[in-house]
Amino acid sequence: MAVLVGGLVLVPIAWSVVTSTTERHGQESVFVGLANYVALAGDEQFRAGVLNSFVFTAYAEVFKVVLGLSAALLLHHLRRGRAVLAGLLLLPWVVPTVVTAFSWRALFDPIFGSVNMLLTESGIGPLLASAHLVDSWPAGWLSDASLAMPSVILVNVWKGVPFFTVAFLAGLKAIPAEQYEAATVDGASVWQRFAHVTLPGLRHVITVTVTLSSIWTFNNFDLIWLLTQGGPGNATTPYVLVAYSKAILQLQYGAGAAVTLVMLPVIGGLVFVLVRLLRRDAGTELPRRARAVRTARKARKGLPWAVALAFTALLALASPHIVWKAALVLGVILLVVAVVGRVVSALQNWGRRRASSLVSNLASGVALAGLLLFVLAPLYWIAVTAFKSEGQIVMRDHDLWPTPWTLQQFADLFATKPFGRWYLNTVLVSAASTAAALVCAALAGYALARLRFRGAQSFTVTVLITYVMPGALLFIPLYQLLIGMRLTDSLWSLVVTYPTFTLPFATWLLVGYFSSIPVELEEAALVDGCTRLQAFRRVVLPLAKPGLLAVALFTLTNAWNEFLFAFVFITKDEYKTLPVGMQSMIIGDVVPQGQLAAASLLVSIPVVIMYAFGQRFLTEGLTAGAVKG
Repeated sequence: MAVLVGGLVLVPIAWSVVTSTTERHGQESVFVGLANYVALAGDEQFRAGVLNSFVFTAYAEVFKVVLGLSAALLLHHLRRGRAVLAGLLLLPWVVPTVVTAFSWRALFDPIFGSVNMLLTESGIGPLLASAHLVDSWPAGWLSDASLAMPSVILVNVWKGVPFFTVAFLAGLKAIPAEQYEAATVDGASVWQRFAHVTLPGLRHVITVTVTLSSIWTFNNFDLIWLLTQGGPGNATTPYVLVAYSKAILQLQYGAGAAVTLVMLPVIGGLVFVLVRLLRRDAGTELPRRARAVRTARKARKGLPWAVALAFTALLALASPHIVWKAALVLGVILLVVAVVGRVVSALQNWGRRRASSLVSNLASGVALAGLLLFVLAPLYWIAVTAFKSEGQIVMRDHDLWPTPWTLQQFADLFATKPFGRWYLNTVLVSAASTAAALVCAALAGYALARLRFRGAQSFTVTVLITYVMPGALLFIPLYQLLIGMRLTDSLWSLVVTYPTFTLPFATWLLVGYFSSIPVELEEAALVDGCTRLQAFRRVVLPLAKPGLLAVALFTLTNAWNEFLFAFVFITKDEYKTLPVGMQSMIIGDVVPQGQLAAASLLVSIPVVIMYAFGQRFLTEGLTAGAVKG
C-alpha cells in the first residue's frame, strides 16, 4: 500500500513541482525557475479560472447546506415512507455525472429544452425578462454569460444535495431525544429548539460535510466541461480547466503544473481542517498546553467570521449579478419557512394543536413534493426521451409522454456508435481497479487497524490526505509518466491510475470496519495455532463481508463514473470508456438527444441496481455494524 500510494500519488506530486519549474522548447524541457508562477500573475484566463472556482464552490455549498438540511429535517420527522423517499432523493448522487450533464443540457436547451417551454407556458419566463432577471427570452441558460454560472451551480446543487441529506439525516438520528424533551419542558419554541439543540448537535457533521464537499466542488472538472466546456468565453472556466488547457491542449506541462500547485495551499488548508476534525472526532487529537488551546480557541472564534465576511465581499465585487440572484432565491426560501413556522407557533400558542399539526403536515408535504419534483424531473426526462422517435424529439410532439413508445434510439445507438465496445471497456476497467483496490485495501486496512508499528498513525493520515487530494494535481504528472511508459491510449493507463482515488478511500473505510471487529476472536484463533494471515483469512474476512461489499460498491461506482483521467489519457474510440465515449457523441452543435438519453439510461441502470441490492451491505459497511456469525 505504501509503495502504491508513494508511486501513484506522492511521487507524481513531487514530479509536478519539478515540472512547474520547466518550459517546453521543442522536444526538450528547459529549467526556467519560477517564471511559470510569475507569468500567472498577468494571466487573465488564470485569474478568471481561480475566481470562477471560488464563486462556484461558495454558492454551491450554501445552497447544498440549506436544501440538504431542509430535506433531512423533513425526512427525519416523517413516520412512513422514509426509506423510499430517501432512496429517491439519493438518485442524483448515484447516477453518473455524464448522465447529469446531458440531461440538464437538454433541459436548458433554449429551443428544444423543457425549462424554457414550461416557463413560457406558465408566463413566468416573460415575467423574468420584464423584471430584468434574464437579459432576453427565451433564455440561453448555458450560452448567456450572465446565466451560465448560476445554471452550472444549480446542476451541482442538484447532484450534491443527496450527499448532504444523507449526512445530516445520520447526524439528526444521533441527537438524543431527551434534549428535545427537556427544551420543550422549558418552554422552547420550534425555532429555539432548532437553534439551541439541532444546530449544535449537527455542528461537527456540518463542518466535516461542508469541508469535504468544498474540496470536491473546488476541483470539479467533469460537470463543468460536459455542460459548458468553460464557456461562454471564460464565464464558467474553473482553474482545473485552465491547467488542462495549458498542459494537454498547449503541451506546456510546466505552466499547467504551476496552475495546480498555486492552488495547493487552498486545497491543503481544507484538507488540514478535515483531518483535524476527523482526528478530534476519533479522539486522537495530540495533547497541547492548556494556555495554547485557550488562545487558539479564542482566535478561531473570530477567524471564521472574518474570513466569511472578507470572502463574501470579494464575491460581491467579483460577481454582483450572482450575489443578488442567489440572495433573492435564499430570501424567498427563508421567508416561506419563517411564515409557516410563525403560523404553526401561533396556532400552538392558541391551543389549536390539531390545526397547527394540519398546517405543519401540509407544509411538509408541499416541501417534499417540490423537492421530489426538483430531483426526479431531469431523470424522468431522460427516461421518456430514450423511448421517443427522432420525429417526436425534433417536433416536440408528446413531450412528456412518448406516443408511441419505440426502441429506435437504442438501435441507432448501437448501429452508429461503438457503444458496446465502450461498455465492455468500462466493465473491464472498473472490475480490474475494484479487484486491485479490494486486495490491497483489505491488507493495508487490517495492518493499520490491528498491527502496531512506527508511523502507523501518520500513514493513516496520509491515506486520508491522498483520498481527498484532487485529480487536478495528478493528471499532468501521470500523463507524462504514461507517455514515458507508452501506456496512453490503452486500458492499462486507466487500470494503473484509478487506484489513486479508489485505493485510499477503500483503505480508510476498511480501517474503521476492521477496528469494530472484536480482537478476541483473532486472539483465540492465534492461540489455536493459526498464523496471523490464517486468522485474517479465516476469521476476519468472513466477518468483514459487509465492509468489503461496501468498498466494492463504492470503488466500482467511482471507476464506472470517472471522467478526467479517461478523458486525458484516452483519445482512440476503441479504448474509450462510457463517460468519454458519450461526450464524443456531441459534434459541434449537433447533439443527438435521443441517443444520449438511451445511452444515459443504459449507463445508469447498473449503478442504480447495484445500490438497490447493496443498500443493506452499504449501511453495515459505512456504520461498521456489529459482528455477524
